[in-house]
Amino acid sequence: MSDTVNASEALRPAPGQDAPHPPGVSVRHTRPKGEPRFPDGPKADPAGSHFERRIRSFQPRRSRVTAGQADALRRLWPAWGFDIDGGRRLDLAEFFGNDHPVVLEIGFGMGEATARMAAAAPATNILAVDVHTPGQGNLLNLADRSGLTNVRVGNGDAIILLREMLAPGSLGGLRVYFPDPWPKKRHHKRRLIQPEFLDLAASRLAPGAVLHCATDWEPYAEQMLEVLTAHPCFENTRPDGGFAPRPAFRPLTRFEAQGLEKGHVVNDVLFRRVPQDEQAADRA
Repeated sequence: MSDTVNASEALRPAPGQDAPHPPGVSVRHTRPKGEPRFPDGPKADPAGSHFERRIRSFQPRRSRVTAGQADALRRLWPAWGFDIDGGRRLDLAEFFGNDHPVVLEIGFGMGEATARMAAAAPATNILAVDVHTPGQGNLLNLADRSGLTNVRVGNGDAIILLREMLAPGSLGGLRVYFPDPWPKKRHHKRRLIQPEFLDLAASRLAPGAVLHCATDWEPYAEQMLEVLTAHPCFENTRPDGGFAPRPAFRPLTRFEAQGLEKGHVVNDVLFRRVPQDEQAADRA
């Protein structure tokens, strides 16, 4: 049933006021046609046509935004959110209001795990990037309700963020949890963890920073391990050169728990950014 019909008289707004929304009700069809969903919120395509077209490693998902998510986007996006337009270099210390290390998380889903990690490590800033509007609103809502000040939410392509908007060596860590596995062979070129991506990531990670990936798609896990092992800028934190057990700081998500119940195998890989002097010594 549409969320714009059969509204009770009690929910009709007074003249000049915005219509309220019952908790959990979608706001998808409550705006006039052609009007942006969130005029001061995340844009549909922030980078526009300013950069070359390339094979994307992500696929935008469209789903309904609840009233709580919409409220968080309207209230908090101007202060805690930003569009990845590639038009400026971010001053991360100014952006977060402190000089704590910044960890970039690419693809945070609905943000539950991100909020829990932020709460557990208040001295670490989390720059969380996704293209899913409901997830952006949900993470902002969770951060607000928990009183978190160390989370900022980016909307758009993480490649453009890394390449155009972050300074070399500015990141204290990089997290890629459960990226799209693109299981069909003809789509493997769309997978994010590729040598070219690692070149870019290495240039933005500080020496000693950790790149942490997790996936429940075993063939993709094998590819991650293979390309990271072969890259000269990274070294495995595992002495045996294999997969790592799930670290205590990475929460077990509902999605992951459901997969484990179905017999899925989840693999974590943690690789350290090698300092330049170590790279030179390895090449000697």
